[in-house]
Amino acid sequence: MSSFRRALALAAISGAALALAVPAKADRIRNPTAVFAGLDKITGRIISFEVAIDETVQFGALQITPRVCWTRPPTEAPQTTSFTEVDEVTFNNEYRRIFTGWMYASSPGLHGVEHAIYDVWLTDCKGGTELVVDPKEPEAAPPPLTPEQRRPARPAQAPNNQRIDVAPPQGVPVQPRQTPSQRFFPTNPAPGRDPAGSN
Repeated sequence: MSSFRRALALAAISGAALALAVPAKADRIRNPTAVFAGLDKITGRIISFEVAIDETVQFGALQITPRVCWTRPPTEAPQTTSFTEVDEVTFNNEYRRIFTGWMYASSPGLHGVEHAIYDVWLTDCKGGTELVVDPKEPEAAPPPLTPEQRRPARPAQAPNNQRIDVAPPQGVPVQPRQTPSQRFFPTNPAPGRDPAGSN
C-alpha cells in the first residue's frame, strides 16, 4: 500500500508542476447580444435594453454600439466585458464620440458612461455558444529593453476639445458609423400614462 501512496503523491506533484509551468488563460464565449442599463437622471428611470453586436440603438441623446460582448464558461471565474462605442447627438444633429472602450459588468461605476443626463452601463451578454480558445502555449520572452526604452514616455496630451480614441481589440473589424436602427428607447413616459406602467 505504501508504494501506491508514493505513486499517487508523485502523480499529484507532477500534475501540480505541469499546471504551474504553463500560464493559465481563461477561454471566452462570444455573444451576439449585449444587455445594457440606462439611467435618465431627470426622471430617475432605469431602463434595461438589449443590443445586437454592431447594431446602433439610441437611449436619450446617446447612441450605443457594442462591437463585441464576451463572457466566460461556467467553469471559469465570471467576467462579462464588451467593447462599446457611445456617441452623443447634439441639438444640431451632430455626433460627438464620448466613449470608446471596454465596459465591465462587474464594475459599472468604473467602466460605464457617465453623461450629464444619461448614464449607460453593461449588465450582461446573452446568446453565446461560440467558444474562443486562447492559446495555452507560453509566449517567448521579449528582448531586454535598451536604456532609452527604459525611460518613461511622456504621456500623450491632446489639445483642448480634441478626443483620443481607443483602438478596438485585435480581431474586431472597425465598422463605419451606421445610422441607428429603428429601435429607440424613450426616457420620458407617453403623455397621459403612468410612469409605473399602469393606466
